[in-house]
Amino acid sequence: MSGGGRWRLVRAGLRVAGFTAVLLAVGWGIWQVTEVLQHGPRQMAAVAKAPPVKDVLLATDGVLGREHVAEILAVPKGATLMDLDLLKLRDRLLATGQVRTAKLTLNFPSTLMVTISERSPVARIKAAMPEGVQQELLVARDGVVFAGADFDPAMLATLPWLEGFSLMRQNGMLWPISGMEAVADLLARAKLETEDRYHTWEVVSLARLRTDGEIEVRTTSGTRVVFGTREDYFRQLARLDLLLDTTAKAQPDKALREINLTLGAQVPVTFAANLPPVQSAARPTAGGPQFKPFTAQSSSPAHPNPRIKLNLEL
Repeated sequence: MSGGGRWRLVRAGLRVAGFTAVLLAVGWGIWQVTEVLQHGPRQMAAVAKAPPVKDVLLATDGVLGREHVAEILAVPKGATLMDLDLLKLRDRLLATGQVRTAKLTLNFPSTLMVTISERSPVARIKAAMPEGVQQELLVARDGVVFAGADFDPAMLATLPWLEGFSLMRQNGMLWPISGMEAVADLLARAKLETEDRYHTWEVVSLARLRTDGEIEVRTTSGTRVVFGTREDYFRQLARLDLLLDTTAKAQPDKALREINLTLGAQVPVTFAANLPPVQSAARPTAGGPQFKPFTAQSSSPAHPNPRIKLNLEL
């Protein structure tokens, strides 16, 4: 064989060897990627275990404390950040009802960051629990019912009680109470404009809210005040304030039984018969009023007393 032929044979052999090497390298790479995808995370976790969760940091716009949030999350002892199921932990927070939104972030190597927004209560209820006991619960503006934690007891004592509605339960969860936005607007306006009178509001009834658009308030003195949802609350509260001041001066020995603010400037007023003046208007801080929760009342009973209709131009 000539020299040129031998050189061509060597080059052909080198090309075959190079092509074979490339095929082997590609195959080895594919096999390595497959092994990492199938077994890599478990092998890496076994070889180099990350440190366990050491801290839970909390950012909130409400009152929940870090200790209470950590108790709700119930992160297992010794668990690492990679062991956590963030969706499951988020659902635990939302299930309380007090937490409206929640975001969980992993801050490596060992910190869990929790950012939440909370619901604020506007009223209270007493609910019969499956165990047969009554529990005091809170109601937010959107009607969500929740147990509540870390709220100031003095603040909770200023919230009125709700009655005249049906509390529904499904799969162990309480349904939101409908119509609460209208009630929350009234309570917020009353607290802002006439806070002293608001603190005498003991019970708020939703019995006629859906059918007649009326919200009935019962004060600590026993007076019933009916508000209409179709008129601005500011005007109704102004009429109420003027009427109470005028009545207290004109007839101090008579107690008001019912005030109907749903008819505009025409305000029917009913006086109670031979009732002594009320000595105290402080809202009870424990036990709550004596009423049957969640029993709807279709209409007010007829009063034996004649009604007086006042014309309040406001």
